[in-house]
Amino acid sequence: MLENDEILEIFKNCQAILEGHFLLSSGLHSPKYIQCAKLLQYPDKAALVCNDLAKKVRDLKVDVVVGPAMGGIIVAHEVAKSLGVRAIFAERENSKMSLRRGFSINEGERVLIVEDVITTGGSILEVANLIKDLRGRVISLASLIDRSNNKEFGFPTVSLLKIEVNTYGRENCPLCQKGLSLVKPGSKKI
Repeated sequence: MLENDEILEIFKNCQAILEGHFLLSSGLHSPKYIQCAKLLQYPDKAALVCNDLAKKVRDLKVDVVVGPAMGGIIVAHEVAKSLGVRAIFAERENSKMSLRRGFSINEGERVLIVEDVITTGGSILEVANLIKDLRGRVISLASLIDRSNNKEFGFPTVSLLKIEVNTYGRENCPLCQKGLSLVKPGSKKI
């Protein structure tokens, strides 16, 4: 398994950790943005970090790995490949997470939900509710990066790397007060 400083170095070398004034998918503002797509564009690096994440959940007896689109798709695929199980993804349909494209969850299936970065946990919790509605069993949440500042999600949570980064509402954002330009690098429309 890679050490934390080795993982961080991989992210930095791929320019996946950005600094500035960012609008997160949650609507919060942050001085740092983790753009895992910059790392995941390299199949060898994606396989390396996702295999390490898979090692952390190997004993959970997972049946299927589910990731929310977009950020969780490659992570789900690579973790599932390492675990030898199938990978699917949930995507928004009419503003609600759903399984499309013929994907399904069988009743009682043991589901690992993965994400590239967890900040508020909104997307993974939406997927968890979807899995419960489909009568699957969410056994754990996992992410490459956890920047939630130790938020509890109601499920065991595993991450490859925890990074503490401040987030702010628009009304109390010191970056806004300094007049720094706000950038929205993610994929989710706010």
